[in-house]
Amino acid sequence: MSESSPTYLVTGGAGFIGSNLVAALAERQARIVVCDYDDDAGRRRNLAKRELADWVTPPNLFAYLHGRGNAIDGVFHLGAVSSTVTTDWELVVHQNYGVSLRLWDWCVGKEIPLIYASSAATYGGGEAGFDDDGSAEGLAKLTPLNPYGWSKHIFDRKVAEMTGNGEPAPRQWAGLKFFNVYGPNEYHKGGQRSVVPQIYERIAGGGPARLFKSHHPDYADGGQLRDFIWVEDCVDVMLWLLDHPAVNGLFNCGTGRARSFEDVAVAVFKALGKNADIEYVPTPENIRDKYQYFTEARMERLLAAGYDKTFTALEDGVRQYVRDYLIQDDPFK
Repeated sequence: MSESSPTYLVTGGAGFIGSNLVAALAERQARIVVCDYDDDAGRRRNLAKRELADWVTPPNLFAYLHGRGNAIDGVFHLGAVSSTVTTDWELVVHQNYGVSLRLWDWCVGKEIPLIYASSAATYGGGEAGFDDDGSAEGLAKLTPLNPYGWSKHIFDRKVAEMTGNGEPAPRQWAGLKFFNVYGPNEYHKGGQRSVVPQIYERIAGGGPARLFKSHHPDYADGGQLRDFIWVEDCVDVMLWLLDHPAVNGLFNCGTGRARSFEDVAVAVFKALGKNADIEYVPTPENIRDKYQYFTEARMERLLAAGYDKTFTALEDGVRQYVRDYLIQDDPFK
């Protein structure tokens, strides 16, 4: 890393996807400013192997940018209140909408790129499909199921309104609707981790994998479907966008292929060289009426924009996660 290297701000940079992005940017010899809280041991460990240009906490972000922002060459905005079960609407909207809008305006003024995290949670129950139509009309069809999904959705809609009206935009902008991401450095997320480490921990403890029963007639127990995407694929998409500054828009970030939770469990057992042993428990009543039984990203828009890398197959990603990280003494990237 040298003084002439580009400098990128990564909000949420000590989090799951953020710390994986920081690792990839470090491999490019970039200078990295992380914006995140520093009061969590898990998040600190996510960045313990990285050399950072600076670290700023979220309450001080805009003061920092006002004083030292001229050094920033681009922003990856991944920081958010990401819990899908939180009910603190005021906090979620402030963090996920208000801060995002301020960063958008700041990037407009500085004429630098902004790549930001939206979410597949904006699709709600999937009744309107999973088409990443970023137009005002396309977004109006969606009905998220929780405050987190709504907070991401209203920012997507604000971006559609501003760009549709020809208002100033960052030099490059792209929003990514991340689907079910799994991989190293998600350990601090507790119950919000992907199912892979949760299944692994039960197996390592000598128990069976535990999956939710189905409460939908069209799906078997453990047959609920998600678009699971390996975190390094998400990082590859973000870096590809950075390398293709003419690409703007809202894009899905999934594999385009839905797989079942049972598929995930079987893949973890296989990675450990064990036969599958799965038990099924009722879906908690507090989330049962909001539970998604199917998600699958439509990827045509990203592919049409020129992205041509192959997404990692579920079995390959799970095997790499288990063998290279979860079973190691140091599971951090």
